[in-house]
Amino acid sequence: MGQLYAERAVAEGASDVVLWDRNADRLAVIADRLNTLPGTTRVHTDRVDVSDAENIAAAGLRVRTEIGVPDILINNAGIVRGKYFWQHETADTVDTMAINAVGPMLVTSEFLPAMIQATGRPARIVNIASAAGLISNPRMSVYAASKWAVIGWSDSVRLELAQQGHDHVKVTTVAPSYISTGMFEGAKGPVMTPIMTPEYVVDQVWKAMLAGKPLLLMPRSVHIGKVAKGLLPTAVWDQMADRVFHLYSTMSEFTGRTPGPR
Repeated sequence: MGQLYAERAVAEGASDVVLWDRNADRLAVIADRLNTLPGTTRVHTDRVDVSDAENIAAAGLRVRTEIGVPDILINNAGIVRGKYFWQHETADTVDTMAINAVGPMLVTSEFLPAMIQATGRPARIVNIASAAGLISNPRMSVYAASKWAVIGWSDSVRLELAQQGHDHVKVTTVAPSYISTGMFEGAKGPVMTPIMTPEYVVDQVWKAMLAGKPLLLMPRSVHIGKVAKGLLPTAVWDQMADRVFHLYSTMSEFTGRTPGPR
């Protein structure tokens, strides 16, 4: 997904694209790919682990001093451990919360003050959450917790910016269902909820980001689930989610992808 966002930025004529990842070899491959695309975009890479606050601070300083203040910031890093809560090791819980929830906060804090000060141009922040941050699901307890945190934090920042008159900085919170990236290999989409392609999601996110849309839920069934869960008694919703939409069994055959190097 990160590569697709970068490709879109190059296609849109970005002067610079900065890629962060903890896998340096993968970064090099993506940079080589981007450098073959038409245009004059300068591609920068840095090995960054978004669960490491000192690593983030050092990399953020390098960007601000060597490249400048970003116009667009996309918080896209994420991991999942598809287990029942009592099966999680301590490292599973700590890493998931650090990467999925705390990481976006720390990355954003590196750039948001300067983005606020750059009043002469519009700025955008995109925070990739998940439908799991809106609707509970078995074998996703810690992942869901991390994404609930992202949604609450991200939308609160949006309101804070608007309240303080920083209207040139817009925050878009994205809550998609399953995407065919391999991260949720083996998971099954609920009824009326197809597994989306990365290309489709990136296109929709990019459009929502440019428009400054506050919240993007994908696909439409996520809207339906959010409303139904809010209106129905919990016992009724549980029965509908389990027996009608088969939501509570979507992770029963989850395998995920093999973890990459740190």
